[in-house]
Amino acid sequence: MTVPTPHDGPGDRPATPIPAGLARRLRDGLAAVAAEVEEEVRKQVPEYARSEGAVGGRLRTGVVEALTLFVDHVTGSGEDGGDTITATYHQLGGDTARAGRSLEALQSALRVGGMHAWRLLGRTAEDLGVDSAVVSALGELAFRTVHEVAEAAAAGYAAATLDDLGELERRRRRLLDLLLGERPAAPNAVQELARGARWTVPERVAVVVFAADSGDLDEEPPPSPAGALTDVRARPPRLLLPDPDSSGSLEGRRLALTLRGRPAAIGPAVPPAEAAHSLRWATRALRLMERGILPRQGLLRCADHLSTLLLHGDEPLLAHLRSRALAPLETVARTPRARLRETLLAWLLCGGSVPGTADRLNVHAQTVRYRLRQLDRLFGDRLYDPATRLELILALQAPASP
Repeated sequence: MTVPTPHDGPGDRPATPIPAGLARRLRDGLAAVAAEVEEEVRKQVPEYARSEGAVGGRLRTGVVEALTLFVDHVTGSGEDGGDTITATYHQLGGDTARAGRSLEALQSALRVGGMHAWRLLGRTAEDLGVDSAVVSALGELAFRTVHEVAEAAAAGYAAATLDDLGELERRRRRLLDLLLGERPAAPNAVQELARGARWTVPERVAVVVFAADSGDLDEEPPPSPAGALTDVRARPPRLLLPDPDSSGSLEGRRLALTLRGRPAAIGPAVPPAEAAHSLRWATRALRLMERGILPRQGLLRCADHLSTLLLHGDEPLLAHLRSRALAPLETVARTPRARLRETLLAWLLCGGSVPGTADRLNVHAQTVRYRLRQLDRLFGDRLYDPATRLELILALQAPASP
């Protein structure tokens, strides 16, 4: 553990010598002063007002050791013990962070304790009748002591905060892995991990997957929307968005920052127990975007392309369906075949209405009738069978692979 060490170089010591008698009085009165300083800190800093047990013990130890460091500076004997004392304050700063207290509360305690200690010790100096130069030298040493312990405490607080953030990130990644696993996660396991990850389980979630260069993400991880669970090292990179349907424009902008213009797909909103489904659908959509089957522009919403995702869930079966259902068209040359496919799909979607088909294709109704006669010769009675019609719609509407 690296902690700040006392500045014990010759240039740091006051030029005015401290009388030996004063140093002995200060050391003899250390315990009584420590008790009063602790009481004053508890009185003026609310966060420490009811510190009991281990926390209260650390407060008392911290006060005693800070005063010890001050007296050691006065006597010039702090070279060996200073490291241990500042290490104590480094630990105190870390304990403060881990206890969920703010650094400001700790700094307030140091200021209050330092000022009160100086007032008490200053009275001792006055009682001995020391001159103003000695009092000034004592003030310099008191300031130096407060600075050293505050510096050590701040360093400990910062180190613990970083450790805590690292642990929090690990817990959130484990939670994300649990939610996106192949097996449905048990609700009690999700709740337990969520508590440790400081994450509130929402009613619904959606998974976003996006294309990204791995090196770019490793060097500079993108910011994530508030509450999102992110794993940029997964392939494809992903994030789980809580309550996607209620996300406001601010969250939308944060998501745009995360994506940085990369093609992405967001799965349908589902209950947390079904998050793996949202991931699977979003991943499929991203692959279809990369192949040009779905539009490759901005953030694609799976909810707008469910039929395409469904059809491409089993592509060999889709290819077999297309081949079987459209086999009669294979006997027609390429150019008229394309016109017949277009007319057949429009006619089916318009419920067999010739005028509706003509309007949809922007052609004359007589042209539609002519093409329908050709289709009738190719398909025969099957053209009027409901099951065949459904297969034809699926086969004709499914975008073919480029």
